[in-house]
Amino acid sequence: MRIGLPRPRELAQRLRSTARVQPDEVEHYLDTHTAEWQALASADPHDAADILEELATDAATDLLSDLNIADAAGILNEMRPELGVDVLEGLNPARTSDLIAAMDADMAADLLGQLDEGDREQVLADLDPEISHELLALLQHAPDSAGGLMTTDVAVLQVGMTAGEATERLRQLHDQIDDLSYVYVVDHRRQLVGVVSFRDLVFARPGVGLDETMAHRPVAVRPETDREEVSELAQRYGLFGLPVVDHSGVLLGMVTHEAVVESVQAEASEDFAAAMGAGPEETVFTPVRRAAGMRLPWMLVNLAMALVVALVIERQSAVINDIGPVLAALMPVVALMGGNAGAQSLAVVIRSMAIDGVTPSRAGRVLINQVTIGAINSIPIGLLAGSVGLVFGGTVNFAVTMGTATVANLVIGTLSGTAIPLILRKLGLDPALASNIFLTLVTDVVGFGGFLMVATLLLR
Repeated sequence: MRIGLPRPRELAQRLRSTARVQPDEVEHYLDTHTAEWQALASADPHDAADILEELATDAATDLLSDLNIADAAGILNEMRPELGVDVLEGLNPARTSDLIAAMDADMAADLLGQLDEGDREQVLADLDPEISHELLALLQHAPDSAGGLMTTDVAVLQVGMTAGEATERLRQLHDQIDDLSYVYVVDHRRQLVGVVSFRDLVFARPGVGLDETMAHRPVAVRPETDREEVSELAQRYGLFGLPVVDHSGVLLGMVTHEAVVESVQAEASEDFAAAMGAGPEETVFTPVRRAAGMRLPWMLVNLAMALVVALVIERQSAVINDIGPVLAALMPVVALMGGNAGAQSLAVVIRSMAIDGVTPSRAGRVLINQVTIGAINSIPIGLLAGSVGLVFGGTVNFAVTMGTATVANLVIGTLSGTAIPLILRKLGLDPALASNIFLTLVTDVVGFGGFLMVATLLLR
């Protein structure tokens, strides 16, 4: 592979694109161009992380070993923990400890959380006690909580300073802290009393007191606050970060804008997985036995519901025997149309509920709107389905059967797709909790059973 680009950024983009289709070629290139790899890793750790994520674990481990501690730690900060931990496990214990110590505390905690308990304890034992204590404090929080998302690298100023003194202090903190968008003001007990934006601080007169510049009683969250609430607060108030305080109001850290965005994405993917009956926390990197255990209960529920549908069809076996193959061929069409209509409403409602767009007071209005949409769409679809029934069945009665069953299932499917998440929320459950499985049961029972009932009345 020939890559002769002068700047690390351009090289990184080219390598990243190539690694997705020819990882072996990129591995060979980086192995034989050590100086370029080191320059790239130093200049663009994010792109370097993307490249390593596309390569085999052994290759990524070897390339990371070629770098100095600072550059390698910068890359691990940018890698997904599920992949970064695979690379970490291929390194010797001493280098692993050095890398963890050099990483951002929150990212290091995420990586350690992916390690086996024995390996995690060994790494923590090899670290400086102060660093180890900080990481243990982060590891005690659930990954999907504010405590699990927060970083302890926060710009903190003491109340009572002037704007000029505060600005000088931030100059000293600049090399230690990356995110200076918000500066938190604390008292002598480190209790949060205010927040000031870096912009407001810069433009304030040097002699003005910090308490005159800061915003008092800022929005804050506790460590146990769920990430869904964290992202909701950030969006509601237009914040780039949220301070995290304990029960006494002591500042523990902050959830950065980047962490908020990632939490929104994670919550959306979790809701999608839950709606399909997969484990909400499952990813493609989840251990096989754990993933199988998450899916199995819902597979059993799905089997039970499928048996209900089979029982409905079996009860109508007489009409199937009388009318024969045409009826059997068209039954799935009715069920499929209802399922699709319900899935559309289900997706819209769950999405809106995720951003608090469907309050309990609006639930009735949402239900009526969605059913109306289903009814409007059912008319042209029902007419087309009736035409199909006429072609296949050859009689007007068959056309009426097909059209009537399709219209009914479309309306009921839309109703179910809207009502199921609303009912689950009313019961105090996650609205996305296997909603699709319950929807499939309703649309299949109505689709197959309703079609056969109408056929019994009109075709026998």
